[in-house]
Amino acid sequence: MGILVNGVWTDETLAEETGGAGDFRRKESHFRDRITADGSSGYKAETGRYHLYVAHGCPWAHRTLIYRAVKGLADAITVAYAQPHVREQGWTYERNARFPECTPDEVNGFHYLHEAYAAAEPGYTGKVTVPTLWDKKTRKIVNNESSEIIRMLNSAFRGVAGNDLDFYPVELRAEIDALNARIYETVNNGVYRCGFAKSQGAYDESYRALFETLDFLEERLSRQRYLVGDRVTEADWRLLPTLVRFDVAYFSLFKCNRQRIEDYRHLSNYTRDLVATSGVAATVFPAQYVANYYSILRCNPTGIIPGGVPVDLSRPHDRDRLFPLN
Repeated sequence: MGILVNGVWTDETLAEETGGAGDFRRKESHFRDRITADGSSGYKAETGRYHLYVAHGCPWAHRTLIYRAVKGLADAITVAYAQPHVREQGWTYERNARFPECTPDEVNGFHYLHEAYAAAEPGYTGKVTVPTLWDKKTRKIVNNESSEIIRMLNSAFRGVAGNDLDFYPVELRAEIDALNARIYETVNNGVYRCGFAKSQGAYDESYRALFETLDFLEERLSRQRYLVGDRVTEADWRLLPTLVRFDVAYFSLFKCNRQRIEDYRHLSNYTRDLVATSGVAATVFPAQYVANYYSILRCNPTGIIPGGVPVDLSRPHDRDRLFPLN
């Protein structure tokens, strides 16, 4: 997909993302500043100050869109939505009648996301990724690490957000953190470790770990409605973007083909339960996932995009019948 080298876009890739055994190693995010409620970090939580660069196809960006929806932050944080196809210059913001849900960057007028990176840090070298959280006031990138952005949206915007729902409560943090760690390594990033593996051994190891965790989650969800009991938490919202992409992209293209999410009774119903949460369905675009992933030429050299979208996430679920909320 390319990277910036000294602020200039190139077609190079980061060699350090492939280990000696052919395993995929995701490079850590570069921008790690924080928004705080009182502004002590230099970035105060304010209505209209921040702008998100996202792509519907990206699961990491999807996390932030879910939080923007469930926290009632749509009026507080503006968004630019990239086109789904992987382009020569990376994430691209423009109008396309085929994808009306993708919008240009109406804040800075950047056509490519790499322009934002070069503007925020001249001479930057590295990946250009979504989500990217931009501060309109300082014209800087605050953060491009999704796990940190959703924590800010959860807690820093109290009084700005439309509600005070807390998806990372103190009393559940140890359990949430433990689940997050396993799910990130073997599922969220695990599907990429399968799809981007460059050796059979690396693929086999990632494939086994992925389905061991999916089996673990299926069993856990046979006993409780959500990952941490009877309430939705950060662990659920971090898992959902992978689940809604699994059957349309990861199962086939990334060779994660032991079984679909639809073949798991509890995981499939759980997925539809989360999608049915107010505001969340409007963040889910399976057709964009197909277009996005199948345009990754190292996985699909012909570049032919499949015509079908074999999922129906709007079907009724059985979670409230089996696990009623009090």
